[in-house]
Amino acid sequence: MSTNTITTEGAIWKQILRLFFPILLGTFFQQLYNTVDSVIVGHFLGKEALASVGGGSALIVNLLVGFFVGISSGATVIISQFFGASDMHKMQRAVSTAIWLAIVGGATLMIIGFASAEVLLHLIGTPEELIGLSKTYINWYYTGMIFMLVYNIGSGIFRAIGDTRRPLYFLIIGCISNIFFDLLFIPVLKLGVAGAAIATVLSQGIAMYFVLQGLRKRKNLFDLSLRKLHFDPVMLKSMIYIGVPAGIQAIMYSLSNLIIQSKINFFGTNTIAAYSAYGKLDSMLWMILSAFGVSITVFSGQNSGAKLYKRVYRGAWTCLGMAAVSTLILCGVLWTTGKYLFYIFTSDPEVIAAGLDMLHFLLPYYMTYVCIEVFSGVIIGTGCSVVPMIITLGGICLARVLWITFVFPLSPQVHTVLFSYPATWTLTSVLFLFYYKFGGWRKGLAEDIASAATSH
Repeated sequence: MSTNTITTEGAIWKQILRLFFPILLGTFFQQLYNTVDSVIVGHFLGKEALASVGGGSALIVNLLVGFFVGISSGATVIISQFFGASDMHKMQRAVSTAIWLAIVGGATLMIIGFASAEVLLHLIGTPEELIGLSKTYINWYYTGMIFMLVYNIGSGIFRAIGDTRRPLYFLIIGCISNIFFDLLFIPVLKLGVAGAAIATVLSQGIAMYFVLQGLRKRKNLFDLSLRKLHFDPVMLKSMIYIGVPAGIQAIMYSLSNLIIQSKINFFGTNTIAAYSAYGKLDSMLWMILSAFGVSITVFSGQNSGAKLYKRVYRGAWTCLGMAAVSTLILCGVLWTTGKYLFYIFTSDPEVIAAGLDMLHFLLPYYMTYVCIEVFSGVIIGTGCSVVPMIITLGGICLARVLWITFVFPLSPQVHTVLFSYPATWTLTSVLFLFYYKFGGWRKGLAEDIASAATSH
């Protein structure tokens, strides 16, 4: 039976959930890569090592990786539209170009990462005792960039054709491999934080291998043989047009978070370690909302490609309702179980107390983020990516920088730093809601709807 999910027919909520659950599980296992590193590092190597593999190190990695992952999202949108329009010739060209983009991008990212790691660690005020460990972790991590990007873009190709299960299976294999290698390299071979990064790189290589093998079997849709893998400049231009705004958005997210991390670093190793552990629990929310965001992007892409624009509108509100209910449920779970969850990462009472304070402070504000992920996904799925980038850059990234620059000095406390998140989520949600209701992206769809009605 085909694993493709064609979302252009059937109950909307069912089609979104058919995309959502495999994507959510995939995101969960993707997050496990770093979470397992943090758990094993925190218990076997101590809070200094935990602070080194989380916090600033993770943000520096995301700074560069996020840009190329953003560009790959452009490939996913383009391919989903060709799939929705049943244009297999153009889909072949898009898939081939996307694979080449991942290979070249991964090699470029590795070189940039090696050259910039130490400079960025100093720029964000990483404590001197953490510089060596953090640099070691980052440099080893960057050796696997081609593996990571090819896997991500391959998974995006699967999602574009509605097949969200196969990348999940491959990711589970990679995650299990990561756990095995972590336990081998850290407590047994005593490789320290380098062992955590090497484990991640090897497991990503395994996941990439299975993704490529899976794509090669989809010969009814495209051909990944070397003779068919041609680089298409025109297709690359289309991917960049959609993907670069998402990539810039990811960079600015990371830069604003690095500025926040630089303020967290002022409060010492306990706070840095607590913030790192809190980030792993906090990622549960982002896994859920990100899965809804990717689902509605694919749904929007396929249905706009098939010119079913009214269905795009209905899908947006359906997805928003499901995302809001899911967020409320997760907030309740984290509020009641947060204290026990922190013990997964560390047994240090000061670190746990600081982390729990962060969690309880931010949980009531999580609902303010829901509109951002859903409405941006809908709009980007139709091929409009520039305005969502501008809204995000202004509402989240620039606003956070202004908050840290002007508000934090008035009250230099951890809570002041943390409040930059809900303040900017609220602002950006209002902007996205306004643009979704009244923005120019709707005009093109409305014209097509009227044209289709007249032609019938």
